Amino acid sequence: MPQFLIERDLPGAGSLTPAQLREIARKSVGVLNAMGPTIQWVHSYVAGNALYCVYRAPSEEPIREHARLGGFPVTRVTPLVGMIDPVTAE
Repeated sequence: MPQFLIERDLPGAGSLTPAQLREIARKSVGVLNAMGPTIQWVHSYVAGNALYCVYRAPSEEPIREHARLGGFPVTRVTPLVGMIDPVTAE
């Protein structure tokens, strides 16, 4: 299934408490469960004033629907075409 990087501008994201992050995650998982298995949250990075989330979905549409249903901001959705890491250099 295609993967996407979702950038979510969220002022103060880097200062969110573990309890606040847990609540955001719970809300996201609840929406995902209601939407069914065609969209999957892989993981997210919290940095500065944004969240950077990796999702699997057949297209951008379910990602935007998840954001709409959950009330999550979406600044940019970028299809991921590959990944590199130190092993790539070998």
